[in-house]
Amino acid sequence: MIAIDNERLAGQIQFLLEIDGLKQVLRRSVILGSSRRENSAEHSWHLAMMASILYEHANEPVDLLHTIRMALVHDIVELDAGDTFAYDFSGYESKAAREQAAADRIFGLLPADQRAELRSLWDEFEARESAESRFANALDRLMPMFHNLADAGGTWQIAGVRPEFVAQRAAAIGEGSAALASVAQEILRRAKAEGLFGTADEPEEDRTPMNADKR
Repeated sequence: MIAIDNERLAGQIQFLLEIDGLKQVLRRSVILGSSRRENSAEHSWHLAMMASILYEHANEPVDLLHTIRMALVHDIVELDAGDTFAYDFSGYESKAAREQAAADRIFGLLPADQRAELRSLWDEFEARESAESRFANALDRLMPMFHNLADAGGTWQIAGVRPEFVAQRAAAIGEGSAALASVAQEILRRAKAEGLFGTADEPEEDRTPMNADKR
């Protein structure tokens, strides 16, 4: 690391270099048209782009820049905590604690004002209490559905995920966007018709070497 005598700038650069690691955090989803799995940095960028294109479909008016920043920040904790597979029920038991500890460390690299600002964005996304956070969460839950539909069931097949589990997770999409909830329902209909879901009573997390890596 080069020597920087400006303490504030040094902390900002340290944070930016640290989050480069998101490019190595692999998710379960396979990118469209490829056999390669996406990483968390790509996912966050895609959510930010989705917000910039689809914000007119939010149930309530949203601050676009605020929503985009939230999308870019929402998975930073995965540097330390990993990206818990959405249907890894046992993994979710420790998810909140792991991610809180990660947020403390990673955002703690920033100067105090920016630490508070970005931590607040992450907390807001998790709480799903603002119009922006509900819309950002809708995008976060919708995009993997497209991936799995395009990948002949993808992680739904691999992990034995039943349609009712997906429907339960997709229900929150309607909190942010009724229009996108309709899209999710069409994906569910298509996936059922094409037999793209699993049949396990509970998703089997160790069914493949992907383990608990991603959505």
